[in-house]
This record gives sequence, C-alpha cells and structure tokens, in this order.
Amino acid sequence: MSATDRRNYLLLMTVCGVMISLCMGLRQSLGLFMRPITLDIGVSAAMFGFGIALQNIVWGLTQPIVGAFADKHGPRPVLIVTGIAFVTGLIVMGQAQGGLGLNIAGFLIGLGIAGTGFGVMIGVVTRATPPEKRSQTVGAVAALGSLGTLLLAPIGQVLIDSFSWRIALFGFAAVALFMTLLGLMVREQPIAATQANPASERKSLGEVLREAASHRGFIAMTLAYFACGFQLIFILTHLPQYLALCGVPPGLSATALGLIGLFNTIGTYVFGLLGARYSQKHLLALIYLLRTAIIVAFLLLPISATTTIIFASAMGFLWLGVAPLVTGLVSRIFGVGNFNLLFGISFLSHQLGSFAGAWMGGLVFDFTGSYFWGWAGLIAIGTLAFTLQWTMDDRPVAPKPEGAAAPAPA
Repeated sequence: MSATDRRNYLLLMTVCGVMISLCMGLRQSLGLFMRPITLDIGVSAAMFGFGIALQNIVWGLTQPIVGAFADKHGPRPVLIVTGIAFVTGLIVMGQAQGGLGLNIAGFLIGLGIAGTGFGVMIGVVTRATPPEKRSQTVGAVAALGSLGTLLLAPIGQVLIDSFSWRIALFGFAAVALFMTLLGLMVREQPIAATQANPASERKSLGEVLREAASHRGFIAMTLAYFACGFQLIFILTHLPQYLALCGVPPGLSATALGLIGLFNTIGTYVFGLLGARYSQKHLLALIYLLRTAIIVAFLLLPISATTTIIFASAMGFLWLGVAPLVTGLVSRIFGVGNFNLLFGISFLSHQLGSFAGAWMGGLVFDFTGSYFWGWAGLIAIGTLAFTLQWTMDDRPVAPKPEGAAAPAPA
C-alpha cells in the first residue's frame, strides 16, 4: 500500500468510526427521554416504548434493502439520504404532541440508522480491509464508534435538565446533520477483500438468499442475534425508568449510559483482537452467557448507585463486542461480495429482538406496574442464545464450480 493509499485508508476508517459513534450515541441516548416525555405529553410507557420499538423494526426491515443498494451503488448516496431521514426524525420527535408523532419519528430514525449505523459502515470497513486484519480493524472502528454514548448521553441529560426535552432533541438533530455531512467524505476503497471469494461477485440475489437460507450455522447465528437486540434495547429504553422506580437519582441514568459507551469502547476492541485468534462463534456465545449472568447478579443485589455503575460498566464491556465477531463469521462463511445484504439479513433478527424488547418492556410495566417479567424474559432468551451460538456450524460455504449447482453447506 502506498503512502497516499494508507492515508486515504486511515481517513476512511476514522470517518466511519466517527459516523458510527454519532449514530449509536444518538440512538442509545433516547431512553433518557422516556420519563420527561411521558410526564409532559401524557403518553404511556408502552406508547413511548412502541415508538422506540418501531424505530428498531424499521431499522431491521430496511437494513437488507439499504445494504443491497450500498453493495450495488456504493455507500455515499445511502448515507446522505438516510442521514437526512435521521435529522428529520429527531425534529419530528422534538415536536411530538402524542403517540402519532413518536411513531413517525421512530419510522424516520429507524431508516436513518439503517444507513448511517453499523450495517453499511461496517460493510465499508470490511471491504477495505484484507481478511487477515478484518476482525481487529472492525473491532477498532466499532470501539471508536462506542464513544458517542459516552459523550452524547451526558450532553442530552444536561440539555433536558437545563432547558427541556424538546430543546435536547433539536440539539441531537444538529449532531445528526453534522454526521450526515461527514457522509460526503466516504469513498469506498476496496483493497483485497473481495479477492478472498471472487465467486461471490458472480452470484445472483436469488442464489445468495438460497445459500443463506440453507446454511444451518447462519440460521442459528441469526436466531441468537435476536436475543442480542432484545436484551440491549430493553436496557437502553427502560433502565432509566427502572432506576427511577428504585429511587436512584435521574443523573445516574445518564452516567450509566455513558459508562456503557466507555466500557463498550474497550470491550469491542478487545473482542476484535480475540476474534482474530480464537473461535468467533464461541466468543459470541460467551458474550450472551456473560450478559445474562450479569443481569441476574444485578437483580439479586440491592439497587444502588454502586451496583448500577458496576452493572453498566460490565454490560458496556460486552455491548458491541458482537460486531466484529458477527462480521467475521458472515465474511468467513460467504465472502464479502454481498456482505451488506447478508449482514442486513442477520441484523434483521437483531432488530426484531430490539422491537420485542422495547415494546414488551413498556407493556409489562403498564400491565403489572413492575419490570420483573421483563428482566425474566432477558434471562431466558439470553440462555437460549448461548446454546444456539455455541453449537453453530461456522464452516465456510464451498465455492461454486463453473456450471455446477451450488452445494449444500456441511
């Protein structure tokens, strides 16, 4: 790689990391708005949770479509269009007077995240990085992307406390606009990634989908990914209100979200390094198991500032460590010719889990006045995800010989 190519590569990785950081920081700080919005405009926790759930399901449903478009036409037009949708969604949320406004905002923000978040940006990183450095590089970029919550959650809380939740959302919209403008700097520069599986470039959309549907390991990983979304979005959406019910000061909720972002930075980078040396499927399984164990411990101990800080830090370390591992498994099994599409299909399961976790939490609270059964659901589904992921078949799909039918995966 020449000096110019190296500079361009480093600039691309930095821009991708900053965009992911801002996108995820905005998205993961929206739980701070539940209490002020429900108190101010009179919507229920379930109604607010449905708006967040809609955001996540739209993100998941549009991710394969957005990803396929980016595979074919490049990432830049996707980043600009979806970035504008993100900005508009935050403005609409800041002007909401009831559930309809929150739902429209959820739809637009979900579309925005599909284009400016991990699905497309990690595809850019994966294509531009040689296979032997892919896990470490994705881990490093995703780690940089984790800093957004550390910065934006406290800023959001200060804006809410000092002005209002509406002003805070308009401030978030300004951040999203800056993120969108950064998308103009993204120029995909494939190095040697697609050469790892050149046959993948010649497969039709139907062939890619049939191959994915017939690979038992990919199906198992995709099902386990549901639990990831279910656990994380339940926590992001409902932890601030749960802590308030337990008598914890409101400022600690923003601190907890910030700590999730801080330790996420460390954990994501660490799991990226580990994924280059050890079994990626087993590392994924351990993340699901450890998350579940930490949730159990948090619920068994008295809820206090200390236990909340420990819980947020431990969960943060495991938060997005899945990103380099799932990325590595998808590219290892199928190659990168259709990476954005295949990652998007798997990520759809994650977002179905996110939808269920956000909405279920609100419903459980409205019907029972407690989050007990919500936390119980997180524990049960995390245990199932560990089992599916640990036993996953992660063998690569055999290249298709010229003129031959595609073989079934082992």
